[in-house]
Amino acid sequence: MATIDDAVSTGPRASRRRSRLRGGLVTIGTVAALLAAMGLTVLGLGSADNAVANYDASSWLWSAARSEMSRVNGVTARVDTRVEVPGARRHPMQVVQTDRLLILRDLNTGQVSSLDLATLQITATTRTTPGLGVNVALHEDAAFVVDAVQGIVRQLDPRSLVPIGEPVRYPPGITGGSFDGEGRLWIAVPAEGTVSAVTAAELPAEPGSAAPAGGGLSPKKIESYDVTAPSHELVVSTLDNGVAVLDRTAGELVRVRRGEVARTPLRMTGPGALPARTSGPRVPVTVPGERKVLVVGDGGEERQFTVPGRGDGLSPAVAWAGRYYVADETTGTVYSFDSGGQLVDTIGGKGWAGPLELEVRENHLFINAPDSATARVVDDEHQVRDVDKYANDVLGGDPPPVPPPPPPPKKPKVGKPGAPRSVTASAGDAQARVGWQPAAANGADIVRYVVEGGGQRLEVGANQRSVEVTGLTNGETYRFSVHAVNAKGDGPARTSNPVTPTAEVPDPPASVTAEARPDGTVLVRWPAANGQGNTIAKYAVTATSAGANAPAGESTKTELVVPAGELEYGNQYAFTVVSVNDRGAGSVASPVSNSVVPFAPPGQPVGLRATTVADQPGTVAVQWSPAAPNGRPVTKYLVEAGGRTSEVTDTRATVGGLGDGQNVTVKVRAVNEAGPGPEATDTARTVAQPRITVTGSSATATSVTVTFTVDAGGGKPACTVSVPGQAPVAAADCARATVSDLTPGTAYTVTVTVRNAAGQGMATRAQSTDALYGIATCNNGPSGDQRTYCDAEVDGRNGNEVFRVTRQDNNQQVGWARPDTRLKAYCKKQGANVNSWIYNNQKQSTWWVQVEFSGRNYIPWAWLNLEGGDNINVLPTC
Repeated sequence: MATIDDAVSTGPRASRRRSRLRGGLVTIGTVAALLAAMGLTVLGLGSADNAVANYDASSWLWSAARSEMSRVNGVTARVDTRVEVPGARRHPMQVVQTDRLLILRDLNTGQVSSLDLATLQITATTRTTPGLGVNVALHEDAAFVVDAVQGIVRQLDPRSLVPIGEPVRYPPGITGGSFDGEGRLWIAVPAEGTVSAVTAAELPAEPGSAAPAGGGLSPKKIESYDVTAPSHELVVSTLDNGVAVLDRTAGELVRVRRGEVARTPLRMTGPGALPARTSGPRVPVTVPGERKVLVVGDGGEERQFTVPGRGDGLSPAVAWAGRYYVADETTGTVYSFDSGGQLVDTIGGKGWAGPLELEVRENHLFINAPDSATARVVDDEHQVRDVDKYANDVLGGDPPPVPPPPPPPKKPKVGKPGAPRSVTASAGDAQARVGWQPAAANGADIVRYVVEGGGQRLEVGANQRSVEVTGLTNGETYRFSVHAVNAKGDGPARTSNPVTPTAEVPDPPASVTAEARPDGTVLVRWPAANGQGNTIAKYAVTATSAGANAPAGESTKTELVVPAGELEYGNQYAFTVVSVNDRGAGSVASPVSNSVVPFAPPGQPVGLRATTVADQPGTVAVQWSPAAPNGRPVTKYLVEAGGRTSEVTDTRATVGGLGDGQNVTVKVRAVNEAGPGPEATDTARTVAQPRITVTGSSATATSVTVTFTVDAGGGKPACTVSVPGQAPVAAADCARATVSDLTPGTAYTVTVTVRNAAGQGMATRAQSTDALYGIATCNNGPSGDQRTYCDAEVDGRNGNEVFRVTRQDNNQQVGWARPDTRLKAYCKKQGANVNSWIYNNQKQSTWWVQVEFSGRNYIPWAWLNLEGGDNINVLPTC
C-alpha cells in the first residue's frame, strides 16, 4: 500500500486542510505538548498490534474536551485506539501524519513532538516559537518546520527532530509550506510575488546524527517562479505535481506544473480560500463572503455553485471522489456537491458548531469536529457513517457536556470601504516607503489597497499595508494616496505627508528586539541609528506575520510600545525598523527582530450557566464554554460563589456548602500567564425544602384519595400519602394518591409528605370514608322448604329477621326488614351459622352484620348483600 502523507499521494486523495484563517494555519483541535515523561495512556489495541493496524484505512483525530488522539478505522467507522494527553485540553495543535509517524505542534507552547505510531511512544521533542506563524510539514521520511514570520524553512529528522543541514532562507512573511504529490515543499513569498519549491535532503543512517561539514546534507530550493507583482496577498494549495497560488489581490489563480505557469482570472469580489492540498486536475476556490465555490480546470474557470446558508463561516472546499465537500463551521454542517455543482447531501448540523476538519486519507474522507463527540467517515461511494469518539466500549464514562452553540451571525450592512488611517511616507534613495492603518471594511472584506503617486499605481494585498515605491527621482517631492477596495468598489483615498527622495539616507538600527508583555502590549527596542550627518527625527516600525506586514507605529525614541489589541493575540510577529532623518529621508529596513506572540489576560468565559443541583442540598452546578486564551493558554478558572473561591481546570464545576433555598451569584474568570480576565456571572438557586398545597380529597367506603400540588424547591421530590396505622402510599406524579383498605364511615387525618435533598414538607387533610350499606335479601329457599320468611301470606313474616344478638333467638328479635331494604352497616361479629339461598345460590356464614335498624342490631350476613362487592372483610370487627 502506498504511504499517505500530510499531502496525500496522487489519485483521488486530498490533503489535510491546514489553513482556515487568512494568514494563519489550520489546527485539528486542541492538545497540549506531548512529553515522553507525561506517561501517555493508551486504550484499545496493545502496542504489538499497532504496526499492523496503522496500515488499515485509519486516521488520527483529535477530541478537544477529552484531550485525546483517537485512531478511527475508516472501514469500520470505529475508534480502535486512543492516546490520552494529560493536561492538554483546548490547546490548539497542528497535526500531520503518515502511516508510521504523527507529528504534533502545540501552538500554545511551540513544542513539536514526534510520536511513533508502531509503538505509540514519543521519539523526540523540540521547541519553536509559540502561536500562529510556524507550521510543520511531513512527507514520507521528510519533516519540515516552516517559520513564516522569520522566513526560515528548516528540515528535521522526523525520528529525532534534529535539524538536517542548513535551513533555506526567505524574506520575512512567507506563506504556504505543504508538500505536493511528488514530495516538493512549496513556499510563496508575497514580498517578491514568487513561489518556490524545496526538496528534502537524505536522512543520515542513524537518527539524530549530525550532517558532516560540507557533506551536502541540506534541503535545497530547486525551483522559483514569478507568479504576481510584489506585495500581493497569496494563498497556496499544493497539487499532485505542482502548486496553485491564489492571488487574492488580483483575483487570479496561478498554477505552476512541471515548469509551466498558467493564469486564470476569477469572477469573485471577495477574498478566496484554498485547501492546503488539492488532488486531481480541478482546483476548488472558496469565496466565504459570497458563499460560492469556483471550480477551475485546465481550460480556466469551469463553473460556480452557491453554498446554502448565511454568513462567512465556510472552510475551503475539499475535492473527494468526484465531489466537493464544503464545511460551514457556524452551523456545523458539511455540504456535498457533485461534479456539476448540484447539492447532493447535507452532513451534520446538530451539536457540531465550531471547528470542522476535513482530511482525505486511505481512500476515505474523515470529517472531525474536535469539540464534539462525533466524527464522520465518507467512503469513495460517498456513504456517510458516524463515529463515536467517546464510545464507552473503548474508554468508558460519559462524554462531557456540549458547550452552548454560538449565537447566529448577524448580517452586516455592506458598503464601500472607508479611507485608510494614518497614511505616512518616508523617503529613501530614489524610493519611498508608504504605510497605513486599515480601512473600515464596512461589511465586505477588503481585497486590496491601491497606492498611487510618483506616476505609479501599485495594487497590494489586504494584509500588506507597507510598500516600497521605487523608481523615484531624488530631489523631487512626492505625495502618495492610498484607498481600499472591497466587493462594493473603491473607497475614499487618504494622502500621505510629502516626501523628497535623497541619497543622504541614515543607517538603519543595527538590531531590533521585541518583548510581549502581559498587558497585551509589545515593546520593540533598538539602538540609536547613525544619521550620517543628519539628525534622526523618528523611527518607523513595521510588524511582519505569516504572509503579511503592516506598520506598527512611529517613535522619536529608540523604543516603541505597540498598544494592546493592535496585534492579534496568539499570532507570531517580528519587527523591522526604518530610521527617518529630519529631512524626511528613510533608511533601508533593519534586520528582523526575534519573533514574539502578543498576549493579554484571557477573555470572559462564554455562555456561563448556573443551575440548581436537584439531588444535593446547598449546591449549584456551573458550566461554561472556554474563554478566549488571548495568546497564552488558560491554566485555570476561578469560580466564586457564596463568598468562597475555588480553582478548576475544567469548564464546569459544582459548588456546595451553600444554604438551602439560597439565591447564589456565581462568578467565573479565566486565568493565563497574564493573570485573570473579566468575570462572567449567572445566578442559580439552591434546593429549598418542598411546600405542599392540598387541593382536594374524596372517599369511598374503603379508600381516601387526596390531590395536591408541590413546590419542589428546585429539587427532585419524593411524595407519599398516609393515614395513621397504614403504610405510606407513594405518589409517583406528586399530584395525587389513594390510600385503600380503610374502614367505612371513619374519620381520617391524611398526611401528604414530600422529601427532597433539602428536607421535607408536610400537609394534612381531614377526610372520612363513606358509610357502607347492604341490601336485605329474602331467603327464597328451595320448593317445599318450610323455612321461608318471605311468604306474604304468613302474617307478620314478610321480610328478614333482625336480632339484638348474633343468633336466631325469637326473644331477641327486634323486627323484620322488608326485601330490598337498604341498611347502613357498622361492623361484623361472629355468631350462629345461618343459611340462605339467594338467587338460587346458597350462601351461609357465621358472620353477622351490625346495622341501623331500630337502633344498632344484627342481621345474618347470609341475608344481607353488602354494596361494593359484598365483601365482609371491609367491615371492622365489632
